[in-house]
Amino acid sequence: MAVPSVIAIDGAAASGKSTVGYLLARRLGYVYFDTGVMYRAVTWAALQRGVAIEDEAGVTALAEALLIKVAPPTHDNGRQYTVYADGQDVTWAIRQPGVDAAVSPVSAYPGVRRALTEQQRHIAARGSVVMAGRDIGTVVLPMADLKLYIQASVEERARRRYQESQARGESVTYQEVLASMRRRDQIDSQRALAPLRPAEDAIIIDTDGLGIDEVMARIELLLEDP
Repeated sequence: MAVPSVIAIDGAAASGKSTVGYLLARRLGYVYFDTGVMYRAVTWAALQRGVAIEDEAGVTALAEALLIKVAPPTHDNGRQYTVYADGQDVTWAIRQPGVDAAVSPVSAYPGVRRALTEQQRHIAARGSVVMAGRDIGTVVLPMADLKLYIQASVEERARRRYQESQARGESVTYQEVLASMRRRDQIDSQRALAPLRPAEDAIIIDTDGLGIDEVMARIELLLEDP
């Protein structure tokens, strides 16, 4: 196949889509954009500014006004990018358990999704981009040249997220992470607007039991197919 100019990667939390997207973008010399950080940034800002997560109008207004910037990594501490919210580096702050617990309701608000989807489409319009999220192939970029859906069992995904939290020194148990992830899966898959699901023409890759090198090898084969 011709090298795709716009690649959409979808999947649930900790499925591996962000790592896959980042490595694939580096391999192709493309821009990598993880749309999930935008929803996390809005959630973090709401929590910091005292906007109730249940206040749909308030959270939507915040999403419309918040200046979110995703830039190349500014520190060599494992980050794939640096995320700014109104000029403040929130790269790790948006990965805290409180944000994990609140991001799904925020991302389900139609006004929030409209505001952020518009920004995401502008970024993709430039081409040479790998964009990862939960509704990229189905809603944001339905005409993407290549669509991948990365999946893994909830237990495997919770284990990965727990290990990430431990590495950052956060006090959280595996069972807490697992319960939070199950709640988020339910919200993401059952929301009325842009539910988490693979696009009809997406290629599904199950990462259970696979190392990242094995996953990338499968994707390399897809790119090499005539």
